[in-house]
Amino acid sequence: FYGMNIFLAETSATSGGLDSLLEPHGPIKRAQEKAARAFGAKQTFFATNGTSTCNKIVVQAIVRPGDIVLIDRDCHKSHHYGMVLAGAQVVYLDSYPLNDFSMYGAVPIREIKHRLLELKAAGKLDRVRMLLLTNCTFDGIVYNVERVMEECLAIKHDLVFLWDEAWFAFARFGPAYRRRTAMHCAAQLRERYRSDEYRAAYAKYQAKMADADDETLLKTRLMPDPDKVRVRAYATQSTHKTLTSLRQGSMIHVHDQDFKDEVEQAFHEAYMTHTSTSPNYQIIASLDIGRRQVELEGFELIQRQVEQAMSLRKVINTHPQISKYFHVLTVAEMIPAEYRKSGIKSYWDPEHGWSDIMSAWTEDEFVLDATRITLSVSGSGWDGDTFKNAILMDRHGIQINKTSRNTVLFMTNIGTTRSSVAYLIEVLVNIARDLDERLDYASNVERKIFDRRVKALREDLPPLPDFSCFHDSFRLSSGEGTPEGDIRSAYFLAYDESKCDYVPIEGNAIEKAIAAGRQLVSTTFVIPYPPGFPILVPGQVISQEIITFMRALDVKEIHGYRPELGLRIFTESALAALEASPSSIQELPA
Repeated sequence: FYGMNIFLAETSATSGGLDSLLEPHGPIKRAQEKAARAFGAKQTFFATNGTSTCNKIVVQAIVRPGDIVLIDRDCHKSHHYGMVLAGAQVVYLDSYPLNDFSMYGAVPIREIKHRLLELKAAGKLDRVRMLLLTNCTFDGIVYNVERVMEECLAIKHDLVFLWDEAWFAFARFGPAYRRRTAMHCAAQLRERYRSDEYRAAYAKYQAKMADADDETLLKTRLMPDPDKVRVRAYATQSTHKTLTSLRQGSMIHVHDQDFKDEVEQAFHEAYMTHTSTSPNYQIIASLDIGRRQVELEGFELIQRQVEQAMSLRKVINTHPQISKYFHVLTVAEMIPAEYRKSGIKSYWDPEHGWSDIMSAWTEDEFVLDATRITLSVSGSGWDGDTFKNAILMDRHGIQINKTSRNTVLFMTNIGTTRSSVAYLIEVLVNIARDLDERLDYASNVERKIFDRRVKALREDLPPLPDFSCFHDSFRLSSGEGTPEGDIRSAYFLAYDESKCDYVPIEGNAIEKAIAAGRQLVSTTFVIPYPPGFPILVPGQVISQEIITFMRALDVKEIHGYRPELGLRIFTESALAALEASPSSIQELPA
């Protein structure tokens, strides 16, 4: 398929004639400068091993051992491993749950402010270094980035923001989408805080809020002090996911007022740590090609991408056969009403037609990216994983990579054509016809079995578990009322097999242990696919809610879990030794 040319194209910077990714001074340097211009950044850096590595580079450059980082728990696993590498004290933030579809939404601003104010009250705000959020989420939930940054900066004036935009690189080139990207919002805030109008507004705000209590602060739109605030934003993007680039082509965008004074040297050290000395030049060239493409025609490509998604939503939800078994989740089903000031419930419905989504993108705390089409498949009797593999892939050659227990995710992109949308609709029609045929000839018993499967997928769904807590052995400030935990110490303690044991989730061994007052503590990340987020991290106490959720899972792939042995936990003696000598937490091997 590729032929000899793929091998003939291999080369190296050490051979001469090409720029170096590690110390760019020629074409790569100019390509990165053009990318910064295109994406609205002050600096842009290319990566040839994906956004997973970009995330670790930024975290290592910014976070020092002992720094407190606020992070959404259901983010990509690279962030969790980044916390381990950096030695961060982690505060996990819970997103709002969508229990009916076994997925999470995003972290409400109230939850973020609550944690920051909690840390401030405990005298730990000076140790808070970073807020790390995913925008947009895999399922298409988009934050009000400007509001999040502004309100957090009102509490912690130099907070660093890392926005994981792995699935949002295209957003810069759509007018509505752009206003919710990290680089655009950072530039807007910098300009706003320099204005006389903002200073006048802040003076009035300060007079009103001088003696406000925490509850008032939680309910009020906060404003940062223009004389103290520092705008510090980073965005990591998978160009290869939503724009044009070879696999693993990614970018780091920077808009940090203090980058040159405080971060640049550490950033380059982190970049050297995680970047290969033998980068693939085809990937680097493809990043420059992708940048050029969207600078020249990005607006048209994104507009077409959104139009294809909107037409697909409409057809699926109105087609008489498809809609018997499937439906596209609406805005109202994905985002609770309290986060939708605009009141928009759906981008399109049969009674009112198309909605004016601009008001939502301007006002709402969260909006739904129209190009993410989450299809409920529960009416078909198939779970999401079966529908993805046995039906779409094996029978029809359609590839998708995100499912939940009763949904699958379709995405349009800049390469989506009308014919590909038409083919997907044709496939869904044929699947619906096959279901009609099968049910027409089904016996009463077979029909009952089908109905029970549908009911189970629609109603018998375990509630998604919240983060429990870190065990006191991995909390340097246990008893002080703040939740941060030392994930690194727990991670490396588990290297000693003698300090670990296993407990089966079947039977009642866990319930007996909990009833006896024992705290079972995970040694590792436990990540079921789907949904793909860690339900346990090293050092976390295993709760009954987590066990109930695990028992209800019907997935084949759970990273960090061995079915023949059970959950890997720390022994009681290992935890007792740590509690007897808390300083030993800091003496674990790095």
